[in-house]
Amino acid sequence: MITRKFHTVVLGSGAAGLAAALRLRAEGIENVAIVTEGLDKGTSINTGSDKQTYYKLGICGKDLDSPVSLAESLRGSSAHGDIALVEAVTSVRAFSNLVNIGVPFPRDAYGQFAGYKTDHDPLRRATSCGPYTSREMCRALIKEVQVRQIPVFERRVAVKLVMVDGRAAGLIAVDIDAEQDKMFEYYMADNVVFAVGGPGGLYDCSVYPAVHTGAIGLALQIGAEAASLPESQFGLASIKFRWNVSGTYMQVLPRFISTDADGNDAREFLRPYFPDAGTMNSMVFLKGYQWPFDTRKIPDGSSIVDILVYEETAIRGRRVWLDFRTNPEGFDFAALSEEARTYLEKSGAAFGTPLERLLHMNPGAVELYKEHDIDLEKEPLEIAVCSQHNNGGLSGNIWYESTNIKHLFPIGEVNGSHGVTRPGGSALNAGQVGAFRSAEYIANVYTTPTLDEAKAAAEAEKIVAALADQAKRPAERTFREERQEFQHRMSTFGAHIRDPKKIAVAAKEAWAQYRRMEKSGVGAKSTREVAEALRNLQLCYAHAVYLDAIEFQLASGVGSRGSAMAADPDGIAIHPMLGNEWRFKQEDESFRSKQLITVAEKGSKWIDCRPIPESDDWFENVWADFRNKKIYR
Repeated sequence: MITRKFHTVVLGSGAAGLAAALRLRAEGIENVAIVTEGLDKGTSINTGSDKQTYYKLGICGKDLDSPVSLAESLRGSSAHGDIALVEAVTSVRAFSNLVNIGVPFPRDAYGQFAGYKTDHDPLRRATSCGPYTSREMCRALIKEVQVRQIPVFERRVAVKLVMVDGRAAGLIAVDIDAEQDKMFEYYMADNVVFAVGGPGGLYDCSVYPAVHTGAIGLALQIGAEAASLPESQFGLASIKFRWNVSGTYMQVLPRFISTDADGNDAREFLRPYFPDAGTMNSMVFLKGYQWPFDTRKIPDGSSIVDILVYEETAIRGRRVWLDFRTNPEGFDFAALSEEARTYLEKSGAAFGTPLERLLHMNPGAVELYKEHDIDLEKEPLEIAVCSQHNNGGLSGNIWYESTNIKHLFPIGEVNGSHGVTRPGGSALNAGQVGAFRSAEYIANVYTTPTLDEAKAAAEAEKIVAALADQAKRPAERTFREERQEFQHRMSTFGAHIRDPKKIAVAAKEAWAQYRRMEKSGVGAKSTREVAEALRNLQLCYAHAVYLDAIEFQLASGVGSRGSAMAADPDGIAIHPMLGNEWRFKQEDESFRSKQLITVAEKGSKWIDCRPIPESDDWFENVWADFRNKKIYR
């Protein structure tokens, strides 16, 4: 086993992890390294949306905004007020840093950064530099990392976190280019910045890029507290090339068609569920603004579209497509809602086919698919309801340190700061804020290493010995078969449609699969296969913990909220053409002031959300506390 020692190691090279490494250097921590599967891997650099959003404090025009006002929007429901305030007040600092290193956010001749409204946003706080905003962020951050010569260990798959004396002590990774007898590496570190992204590898219907699986299971395995695990976002996305079909993809009003498994028997399937074509097309239009599946927008809102797509695919076994080449049957601009019609008219797009409207308003949206060998001028676009983002994750304090494991700092999507209803684009801000805050705390509180290196080395040796033994023993099934099983289970029972009667069975089956995999060998023929099989262990573990948390939430009587519908045969009917299995339980709004905390295999509990603090803003007092470092206590 190779051992490398660092003051702080950053696991993950998305926008949050890269920013953290840079901030650590800026704060004076020199002995920093990044461990990653690759700078070209992960969600940040490989995904986006129609107009990928960065959400921050409003700093343009006459709109009146303040950190507390923004915190109130970020808090939404089931999120802590103090963390919301941190993410609000630090947003301008983090955003300005990105601008200063070259991220091309648009501004006018006076230097104002114009904004627009996003979902759950009362003001025009959102901004964007196009569909690949997070990729532009990564490219600028990578350039800075290279200029500062921060060591980056690529082609590494983390397989275990090391913990001694109740604190983080580094991580074990597999070097996928090494021979099997030399593949394990120990990155000993006084602090671990855990920037591994969301749980993309848990679902088979996913808009996370295929190269991103996530690694929250590593922290769950060592007992790290998690917050709001059941709160995820789901929505319509293309599946050949994974991409949200939000914004103008919906606002140009494509034709929804379904086919059999072979692509035959094409027919429009939405129309019978609406009183007229105008109502149907107006609901499709709203999906552009209201992209995530939202239980508050059923039965009479735009989320009925998601339900009907899911019914057609998951229940009836057909395939669903967006056809931009012709208008839906019975299409008439005059029959649209005033909102939809006015939008198209003001955009100069009240003409032609969906494709012609899309080329007029957003030609880049067509080019994006061409770059991935999908020509919307010649073929329809296959879609499904997919997992997109986990609003929950690991529980952290206002400095983004784990609430129960010292020296572990979960930042980015893996940090569960968002609660239920986050404004669109706040995730990009939260990742940058987490980078700033964790680096500042490490540099001011954990400057001097305190890790017992002998204990840490002994624990790492013990872990590697067990992993090496498992790698040599034969496996019952391939890693692909194991992954397919838990991904299918999670998409069937732990996605946007949740049945309390079925979830308990699914959770038991999840743990049974994990226990079997834990006892089984890996039996892999290559280092890459060993890495993937060991990755499966933490992914399978994570999905079992998620299902446990979902079961607890449903049993608590929360009902349907956010992007998850709780099935209830005695509940509210979605549509007269859909059976009782599509009735759902209404939300119990009393839980909006509570947050679900989960510790793997120990259970879940509800805690009260902390309010937005009323801090002492008297300058002399703040200055004194800052000088004396009381702010870190």
